[in-house]
Amino acid sequence: MSKLDSWIDNKLIQNISIWIFVLLIFTMVIQAENRLTTSLAIIAFMIPPIYISNLRVLPLFFKNKPTKGIILFCLNAATFTFLGVLLLSNFFKNFKWGMVLNVFGGIILILLFGTALKLARDSFIRRQEEKNAELKLLKAQLNPHFLFNTLNNLYGLSVVKSNKLPDLMLKLSDLLRYSLYETKETFVPLEKEITYLENYISLERIRLEDQTDIQFVKKGNLSSKNIAPMLFIVFVENAFKHLSNSEDKKGRVFVSIQEENEKLIFKCENTIDNINVSEENMEKGKSGIGLKNAKKRLDLMYSAKHSLHIDKSDLLYSVELILDL
Repeated sequence: MSKLDSWIDNKLIQNISIWIFVLLIFTMVIQAENRLTTSLAIIAFMIPPIYISNLRVLPLFFKNKPTKGIILFCLNAATFTFLGVLLLSNFFKNFKWGMVLNVFGGIILILLFGTALKLARDSFIRRQEEKNAELKLLKAQLNPHFLFNTLNNLYGLSVVKSNKLPDLMLKLSDLLRYSLYETKETFVPLEKEITYLENYISLERIRLEDQTDIQFVKKGNLSSKNIAPMLFIVFVENAFKHLSNSEDKKGRVFVSIQEENEKLIFKCENTIDNINVSEENMEKGKSGIGLKNAKKRLDLMYSAKHSLHIDKSDLLYSVELILDL
C-alpha cells in the first residue's frame, strides 16, 4: 500500500476532509459579517449530535435494538434542538416558537446527512474488504492448484528422465519463490510475471523435449507496467495440460504478450485432441478451479477493463485476453 493510499484510508483524515469541505460550503453560502467565524460556530454545533448519532445510536439498529435506537435518536435531536434555540434566542430573551421548528428541522437534516455519509463509507469499506478477502481466497486456491500439477511433472521426470531433475528443480524453486513471496501485493511488475511464465515454459520444455513446438513471444513496452499476479499462468498451464501429441504430428503451444496503446494483449494457443478432450474438461481442468478462478479474478480486478475470448475448434484451443492498463 502506497503512502497516499494510507492517507486516504485514514479515518481521521477522512473526517477532517469532510468538515473542511462543509466549512467551505458554509463560508460561500452564509450571509453574515464574519462568514468564517459563523461557519466555524455552526460546524462546532453540528459535530456533537452527528458523532453521537453515528457512534452510539446507529450501531443499536444493527444490534437488533431499534426501540432503544429510536429513543436515543429522539433524545439526541431534542437535546440539541433545545441548545440551538437557547443560543439563537440569546438564552430565551428573544424566544419565538418558530425557532423550535426551524432548529428541530435543521437538526434532523444534520443527523440524516451524517448518517448517510457513515452508511456510505461503511458500505464501501465492507465491499472492499469482501473483495480483498475473495481475492486472497482465489489466490490461495490457485497456488496449490499449480503446485499440484508441477509436482506431478516432477514425479514423471523422476521415473523416466532422472538426468533432467537438476534443471527442473531450479526452475521449480524459482516458480515457488515467486508464487510464495512475490504475489502478496495486489499488483506486481509485469516483467516479474513474464519471468514467471518463462520459467514455467522452460520447465515444460524440459519435460516435453522435442515432442512439442513451444513458442513464447514478447512485444512492446512491458517494463513499466503492473499486473495482477498469477493471472496468465492458468491459461498457459491449461494449454500444456490438454496438449495433444501424437507420433504423426507434433503438438504446438504458442504464447504471446504484447503491449499496444496502453493495452496488454495476451494470447495462448495449443493443439488439442478433440476426441479425448471435452469442452467441460477444458474449462474446468482436473481440479475444477483453474479457469473459473481466473475469470472471477478478472471480474474483480479489472471489471470493465478487460475482454476475454476463448475459442475451441476441432484441433485448436485459443485464449485472447486484453487488459486496459
